Amino acid sequence: MSEATTTDLYEVTMAMSYFREGMDQPATFSLFVRDLPPERGFLVAAGLEPSLAYLSRLRVGPDDVRDFAATLHRPVEDLEGLLGMEFRGEVRAVPEGRLVFAGEPLLEVTAPLPQAQFVETYLLGQMCHQTVVASKAARCVIAAAGRPVVDFSLRRTHGPQAGFQAARVAAMVGFAGTSNVAAAAELGIPGSGTMAHSYVEAFPSEEDAFRAFARAHPGPVTLLVDTYDTDLGVLAAARVLSDLREGAGGAIRLDSGDLAALAHRARAILDRAGLPGVRIVASGGLDEYAVDELVRGGAPIDVYAVGTRVGTAADAPYLDAAYKLVEYAGRPVMKLSSAKATAPAPKQVFRGPGGRDVIGVNGEEPPDGGEPLLRTVMRGGRRTGPPDTLEAARARFEADLASLPDTARRIRGVRPPPRPVPSPRLAAVTAQTRHGIEAAVRRAFERSGAEPA
Repeated sequence: MSEATTTDLYEVTMAMSYFREGMDQPATFSLFVRDLPPERGFLVAAGLEPSLAYLSRLRVGPDDVRDFAATLHRPVEDLEGLLGMEFRGEVRAVPEGRLVFAGEPLLEVTAPLPQAQFVETYLLGQMCHQTVVASKAARCVIAAAGRPVVDFSLRRTHGPQAGFQAARVAAMVGFAGTSNVAAAAELGIPGSGTMAHSYVEAFPSEEDAFRAFARAHPGPVTLLVDTYDTDLGVLAAARVLSDLREGAGGAIRLDSGDLAALAHRARAILDRAGLPGVRIVASGGLDEYAVDELVRGGAPIDVYAVGTRVGTAADAPYLDAAYKLVEYAGRPVMKLSSAKATAPAPKQVFRGPGGRDVIGVNGEEPPDGGEPLLRTVMRGGRRTGPPDTLEAARARFEADLASLPDTARRIRGVRPPPRPVPSPRLAAVTAQTRHGIEAAVRRAFERSGAEPA
């Protein structure tokens, strides 16, 4: 499947019409989130690197045009304006790892109108999915309070690409490893994995399974102890780990049941066996809420393995995001629809120390020394610098998180920071643009002889 055809049909129909009308002047589109999901005090910007990779290689080829024509039941000649279209525009964006809030642009695209319009669907898909998963994963890191968290989500995410993205953004916000081999190999994330219950069931006893696994893996091993009776499983693991003298590096994994109670009993068994260095790993339906409860309750769990609920952002799996035209051919534009009005003009987000974010017009001076968040990352369809690294994104995340109010970092009873405010210049441009649109609408009604509703 071509990336060029991975789009909504209306992107094609609009681009086709723009070409016919000769509307190829520069247009700026802004991608932003209208409101934070419930129980979220912040979002973590993510998905920019894959988005830039897509824009860099986008080209509409003959096969794509034939697919467009077949879908529309139109002659190929009607779509020839799209043939050879590449992205040759500019992108300004919030770097990955930074914290963002409702109403703030995550990125802005400026390009000839057909190009800027055509990339909407792909950019929304990349930015929204990865931002929502990164934000969920970040809350797990907060809940774990310094204990390692690892990604076990691949088998439950919505496809292998989503699983890869989940592993990547989880590493960005501080996860210690992933079970995803492709992500570990390609991105340099530490691999993390143990064994399945089926492995234990294939042997005559748990102890036989544990010894066989240890023979195959002479380094530190993690033994899954809850296939049958968990307490007996821990005892069997303790015997194997004692015989192998793997206490300093070995671990056991609890995957079901009352994890707090089981962890306390397991810790007691391991300590009595002279294995205080054996760690306890917990998994099985965990997310930030469960991790927070276990940590606050004092469960002796050393590592948290999270999967389904985090890789799918189960409690808030989507963002109310939009990609809206804010300027065309130098003319600010805006949408006035009830509850979905937008602000016109290319923008910048200014972040001041300990203060409210301000959204201004791109190019205006920062208020009170605020830091501009959006950076130019692409010009002429080419990156302005080398690809960003996970390490750099993680450092940005950690710095922003450290300055976030405790009320926004909470797992329950979250209070997000106040919504960003428009700068005086943006407020003036918005009022002027609104007035112009409303006047034009009134004139159109007057010419038609109709009465407004």
